[in-house]
Amino acid sequence: MAEKSSRPQRNLDTPLPASARRVPRFRPDPDAFGRATEGFARFMGTPLFLLYMTVFCVVWLLWNTLAPIEWRFDDAALGFTALTLMLSLQASYAAPLLLLAQNRQDDRDKVSLTEDRKRAERNLHDTEYLTRELAALRIALRDVATRDYVRSELRSALEDLLESNDGEEIRLRGRAPKRRERVSDATTQIPQVSPGDASGPPSSSTPGRPQ
Repeated sequence: MAEKSSRPQRNLDTPLPASARRVPRFRPDPDAFGRATEGFARFMGTPLFLLYMTVFCVVWLLWNTLAPIEWRFDDAALGFTALTLMLSLQASYAAPLLLLAQNRQDDRDKVSLTEDRKRAERNLHDTEYLTRELAALRIALRDVATRDYVRSELRSALEDLLESNDGEEIRLRGRAPKRRERVSDATTQIPQVSPGDASGPPSSSTPGRPQ
């Protein structure tokens, strides 16, 4: 009784651990199998596959019809049962392969649609950010002096400068006659020398010499 109680009790609701399995689990690579399936499905949809299938069926029919009876492996009297079986097997395997390839293509389309949606959202965020930046630049440019404004200011400054220069010229012209009058008054006060006086001091007349 003690030996029976010492054994671990196994519950039917708990699965066995992976190490206790005697038969190894078959785990094919889904990507490799999917690529092979898609390649075969693409080949089945080409005109070359139809040509090969037509040549195969024609050779099969001719061989089992014209060849000697000992060499035939499919009886024409039974309606070529072996050929019909092979074509049925080919069709039964082709349909799941095509569905598997279509499912993989649908998965790729979903992934591409998800990426396109994310890219579109990213572009939308970037566009909104650029729009906000452009609006901020426009608001900031309102306080910046434009070319026309600078030109108008320069024109007004130039006009003021010309007006000030004209006023100075008028003032200078108004002061110029007074200066000339002062100069003329100064010149009148200078003693004038006659040409005779310029020859020298007057000589004293000596007696006995005619003057």
